[in-house]
Amino acid sequence: MDSRSEVRPLAVLWKGVLLFLLVNLLVAAFPPESGTSVSLYNRLFAGRERLPFGETPAQSYNLSLFDLEAMFASHLIAGGPKPAQEYRVILIGDSSVWGTLLRPEETLAGRLNALNLTLCGREARFYNLGYPSLSLTKDLLLLDAAMRYDPDRIIWLTTLESFPLEVQLTSPLVAHNASRLDALMARYDLPFDPADPALERPSLWERTLIGRRRAIADRFRLQAYGVLWSATGVDQAYPLDYPRAQTELEADLSFHGFRPGELQEADLAFEVLEAGFVAAGDTPVLLVNEPMLISRGENSDLRYNFFYPRWAYDDYRQWLAQRAERLGWDYLDLWDLLPDPVHYTNSAIHLTPQAEAVLAETLVPAISQMPCP
Repeated sequence: MDSRSEVRPLAVLWKGVLLFLLVNLLVAAFPPESGTSVSLYNRLFAGRERLPFGETPAQSYNLSLFDLEAMFASHLIAGGPKPAQEYRVILIGDSSVWGTLLRPEETLAGRLNALNLTLCGREARFYNLGYPSLSLTKDLLLLDAAMRYDPDRIIWLTTLESFPLEVQLTSPLVAHNASRLDALMARYDLPFDPADPALERPSLWERTLIGRRRAIADRFRLQAYGVLWSATGVDQAYPLDYPRAQTELEADLSFHGFRPGELQEADLAFEVLEAGFVAAGDTPVLLVNEPMLISRGENSDLRYNFFYPRWAYDDYRQWLAQRAERLGWDYLDLWDLLPDPVHYTNSAIHLTPQAEAVLAETLVPAISQMPCP
């Protein structure tokens, strides 16, 4: 027998080990949030109507992950090229836009789609790109990623709780996409420290295939839940009972550690808001100060609701209106559109299905009056 044809187990083992190490090093050379994502959504089963988020996967057929590529690939907006007759509108915002306790058709995007609007001579289609957690920087991250899908218009709903500088990087979606945030900081000169400990910066080992095993497993789990989502249309748990939004309030005048007269405009992330308008380019943006519960219960003379003392929210509204006027933004202040607690579910910003319908109807004139590209 030719000795050259003999199999040498030890040599094969070492080659396998070296190849494995090489692949891991190559993978580690790229940020965890880089690259594209192969998805079965929009192919074998329906694309999701909102971005993946879920804390009880067995009940919601959904889960939270931080891979933006996988998240967008699962959404119906990634279903293919934009149809010629579609006027594409994306909605950006917090859990109130995403639709906590609401079925997809009951969300703001669902209600607007049900109106069958025509904008600029085309059929308007509204895409829900809201995501739970209150942070303008999280919104900017999603808005920037969404621009690849060629939106014709952007509706950005927000509230004061998304503005404090101290909350900007605490959103898990921001913290786990540090490299994307680095690019945004460089592009828009955002007031954040790249070394902020809130940002998750994985080590070389954590960037290898072994180190990423949880993220890779989450990608596969998201695909698996797609079968159940497509069959049922369920993408979150719907409890029969839940704590209602608080109306009896503490006699507390503080807001994120600030007392009356201490909060300054510079303590709020207006630079991030401005960056969002720049990121949108020529795409028109409608900024909406979203509706909120206005309590009539105990200490309601001091606080509007659980989130806001009156003095802080009043200052915020004044600053936001002044900036919108100065910079020529399309801005709609709907803070007191639906003040009664009956319109809210488990939070001072989470609307009932009926209230979402009212909000959608209220937005139509402002949306229709915006200029066509």
